[in-house]
Amino acid sequence: MTDAVAAAVAERFTALYGAGPDGVWAAPGRVNLIGEYTDFNDGFVLPLALPHTAVAAVRRRDDGVLRLHSADVDGGVVQLRADDLAPPADGGGGWAAYPAGVVWALREAGHPVGGADVHLTSTVPTGAGLSSSAALEVVTALALNDLYALGLSGDRLAVVAQRAENAFVGVPCGIMDQTASACCAEGHALHLDTRDLTRRQVPFDLVAHGLELLVVDTRVKHALGDGAYAERREGCEAGARALGARALRDVPYAGLAHALESLGDERIRRYVRHVVTENHRVERVIAYLDAGAPRAVGPLLTEGHASLRDDLRVSCAELDLVVRTANEAGALGARMTGGGFGGSAIVLVESAASDTVTKSVEAAFESAGLTPPRVFPALPSPGALRLA
Repeated sequence: MTDAVAAAVAERFTALYGAGPDGVWAAPGRVNLIGEYTDFNDGFVLPLALPHTAVAAVRRRDDGVLRLHSADVDGGVVQLRADDLAPPADGGGGWAAYPAGVVWALREAGHPVGGADVHLTSTVPTGAGLSSSAALEVVTALALNDLYALGLSGDRLAVVAQRAENAFVGVPCGIMDQTASACCAEGHALHLDTRDLTRRQVPFDLVAHGLELLVVDTRVKHALGDGAYAERREGCEAGARALGARALRDVPYAGLAHALESLGDERIRRYVRHVVTENHRVERVIAYLDAGAPRAVGPLLTEGHASLRDDLRVSCAELDLVVRTANEAGALGARMTGGGFGGSAIVLVESAASDTVTKSVEAAFESAGLTPPRVFPALPSPGALRLA
């Protein structure tokens, strides 16, 4: 993130509100290497931050007025009062619900947050499963944390941002996206235990090994507020109850076969099988990375995609096409990432094969009459920070 970007956002803020901001902050999107649909099951995840960020220029107000503007959405400034904020009855509210929800969540938690003038812009692709919403929430939370001297750590800001999305926006997401945006470190993936929020930065220097991790945005837009995500969450929770477990994280991989035999509902069996095997895949990937063997991660990515496709059933034809084509073109492994039903896939490749794999995927989309995908390398980047 350059000084020029911060200066441009501050200049736009000044044009909107008639005076300069108190500061400029940034928070990244994320891509998840492995560990999908495990976070709300108290499980393990391994995301990394992207260089794509939401940037916010913000000025504190002490009159309780909240003014919000996005450079990425048609329309003017949205004006609200902090005292009047409440979750929309219909779960609506559009883009402004994300920053407004953060203000509401901070106040609900007892933090003395008044108003603010906010100007936002983002380079995180929306609807691509790369946590564009979490980036908006985290950058707002970080700015208000600084301006109101709340003293909240990155992991606590993530909890606030998650509550905003759960209770205000109405999406029952887990904690992974917000924690990744707030807490990732450059050159690392974040091993997060979503039960107790303990975390470890796992070195992820693919360049040193001659590898690249490609993100393939299918440009198929997904929306997790449509009930499909909530249905999977409900099914996982039902499986845990049926097995007498606090969460599916507590079902041991070694005992999976026995656990599945005790479940009568085929849908619940599939969900349980995915979560338990996915937690095990996270542990195996971390072991390979710690051992300096990132190439061995590839088959686990493909294995994870099959589980998401067949057991959780959250893939789609475009994501399956990416994974199949990339692997046939010589990739080490590939899988969908994020909530599914569209969005993005990740592909682990030898650097020398990157162009070949990319062109093969693009050609497959063209042959299928699909919108060309967007392909870019995932560079492990820093988490949220103040720019100016």
